[in-house]
Amino acid sequence: MVPFVDLKKQFQEHREEFLTAIERVMQSAAFILGSEVETFERKFADFIGTKYAIGVASGTDALHLALRAVGIGHGDEVITATNTFYATTAAIELAGARPVLVDCDPRTYLIDVEGVEKAITPRTKAIIPVHLYGQVAPMDDILAIARKRNLMIIEDACQAHGAMYKGKKAGTFGRAAAFSFYPGKNLGAFGDAGAITTDDATLYERLCALRNYGSPKKYFHPQFGINSRLDGIQAAILNVKLQYLDQWNAARVRAAERYHRNLKGFSEIILPTCAPHSTHVYHLFVVQVPGNRDRILEKLAQEGIQCGIHYPIPLHLQKAYTSLGYHEGDFPCAEVAAKKILSLPMFPEITAEQIDCVCERLIAVLSAAG
Repeated sequence: MVPFVDLKKQFQEHREEFLTAIERVMQSAAFILGSEVETFERKFADFIGTKYAIGVASGTDALHLALRAVGIGHGDEVITATNTFYATTAAIELAGARPVLVDCDPRTYLIDVEGVEKAITPRTKAIIPVHLYGQVAPMDDILAIARKRNLMIIEDACQAHGAMYKGKKAGTFGRAAAFSFYPGKNLGAFGDAGAITTDDATLYERLCALRNYGSPKKYFHPQFGINSRLDGIQAAILNVKLQYLDQWNAARVRAAERYHRNLKGFSEIILPTCAPHSTHVYHLFVVQVPGNRDRILEKLAQEGIQCGIHYPIPLHLQKAYTSLGYHEGDFPCAEVAAKKILSLPMFPEITAEQIDCVCERLIAVLSAAG
């Protein structure tokens, strides 16, 4: 069997480091925030290339609090892509604003720049470009739109830890950026965790308060905030993992290169396209397959190959967003991709033999299907 993600293997390879880090927190009893969180925030900010990083409880909270910190609220509109995970738009709604959705580029799956321009209204206050699957959205064009229309940019970098655009890392382009450390991410905790990066000192202070009940000082609450504090054990795990992130991203790139070599001769499989000016850290390796994708997924599972779909239903067609007024056909590129995309197994420890097995089984299943 080839798993979609093998978190056990990573734990086994670094078991003693993880257990030592957890023991350190247990001995200190600094379970909420504390020195491990402070260390991680400093190191992660250095890694991304920003002045500040603020640890929070999840990637969803990172987006939500970043939006609130820059003043997004009721009556505002925030533009983002329809082919992202639900958390992106959930964060917009949690801030009290309305999500406005646009299509994706059919080759890179990143947010469609022309769609962003057309979606702007007098109520638009911000754009959330999603750095999907491990590469950076077309930030030059998005920044140009934001400057021209006086809009804020909050990056959704939850799938792009370490990805670069013109030499700058994801998380350095907007007023703030959100990262998720969900266990399967390129940098993953042992549970939910997230962070916000920014260069704005005022925004940093505001975010530190917002994640802690709106309190800049214990028992003083000048603004409404929530409980979204990164805990010490998760920070300790992340401190261990961060030192390996570049190495693991490089391993993902090597795995992607092998997938490309193995599958490039099968013309009906559409392989990932690297976006202009961006590197790719392959949080996911997403292909498009011909025929009945769901049947192919089922057949591969029967062959012991675990795959995924990211994502099977675009947000504009989700029942939860009926009130937004979108209909089938509004965003054709995202709709077509949603029926064809298949995420193949991808993790730093995946072996050449496992990749070869996945490719052989995939080609066999497609050939059998005609």
